[in-house]
Amino acid sequence: MALFFIISSCVLWLLSLWLLRVKQISAPFSSFIALVLLSLAERNGWQLLPINTTMLTGWLCMTLVVMFACYLQPVAVRAQTKGWGYMTGGALAGLAVGLLGSSFPLSVSVLYGIMILGVVAGIFFGFLLYTNTPDGRPVAPRSGFFLKYLLAKGFPTAITVMMGGVPLVLLLAMYR
Repeated sequence: MALFFIISSCVLWLLSLWLLRVKQISAPFSSFIALVLLSLAERNGWQLLPINTTMLTGWLCMTLVVMFACYLQPVAVRAQTKGWGYMTGGALAGLAVGLLGSSFPLSVSVLYGIMILGVVAGIFFGFLLYTNTPDGRPVAPRSGFFLKYLLAKGFPTAITVMMGGVPLVLLLAMYR
């Protein structure tokens, strides 16, 4: 049964990355369900990863906040998909850089924080890179829409990718 939960969560995380492009409001929810399924994976009555209810409650609250914030955005902003590839690519690159922090003998909380900072920095620099393209000039830093668009599209991307990074941080902390 554990294999089913692991495969299902991986499929849901891939779905959440695809949903960032198609219907961004649903992406954090898909990522949260993947995290819940992974928390149910057991072997011989023991959890494979120490994902507890406190973590799940915190991520549920963040998921609901980001989904509500996406819902409150104007329809024109919700429909935009400009720069999503740059932000998602930056988030995944930032996640990879943040996971490099596991090479230092630090506590799990510090590794978790490094992963979060890496994802946020990756989204920011990915979006900054997008604004230097001809398609991204309308949301360039001097346009006045830079911060609004970055927060509108970057916040759901950050929460979605960070939830995918939680099990990776736990795996690295367990097996280093």
